[in-house]
Amino acid sequence: MSRLYNEEHRAFQDEFETRTLADVVENIILQDEFTDKDKTFIESRDMFFLSTVDHLGRPSVSYKGGEKGFIKIIDKNILVFPSYDGNGMFLSMGNIKTCSKIGLLFIDFENPHRLRAYGEATVSADNPLLDQYEEAQLLVTVKITELWRNCPRYVHKYQKVETSKYVPQTDHETPLPDWKKLDKIQGI
Repeated sequence: MSRLYNEEHRAFQDEFETRTLADVVENIILQDEFTDKDKTFIESRDMFFLSTVDHLGRPSVSYKGGEKGFIKIIDKNILVFPSYDGNGMFLSMGNIKTCSKIGLLFIDFENPHRLRAYGEATVSADNPLLDQYEEAQLLVTVKITELWRNCPRYVHKYQKVETSKYVPQTDHETPLPDWKKLDKIQGI
């Protein structure tokens, strides 16, 4: 039985005659633990995409950014990352509390490479690892259930120009974003 495909996937695979290829690919690439190469790749990222599902079943995708190393692999199938001050909506964190199943997408745009993962996430304000992150409000712990390298052929090459000045750092205070200075926001 497949861990990735259901009847709808199979219908497309049959229509386009890729079922055998899909089965071989799943058997070759699907894993439930990080390799040393995965750990090195993930911990070298300064951003990733997080998919969550809200209380109405609507999917959402968020960009999560920080300094290189802000995503930490702490066990063979567990990673953590911080939640920093945002717009006060806590959409991703609330969604995780609602539905713990998440998706993660790690991409290297300079040397096209990507890694996908599914997992079960929890959110904590009192995890001792939270102290390792400057200005973090919460810590997300993810137990990976499926992990696989994904074909990078359509990943466009981009080059990072600079780190956002809003990424928390230990050597200086994070500036207030302009939108938080708007008259309608003041005093809230």
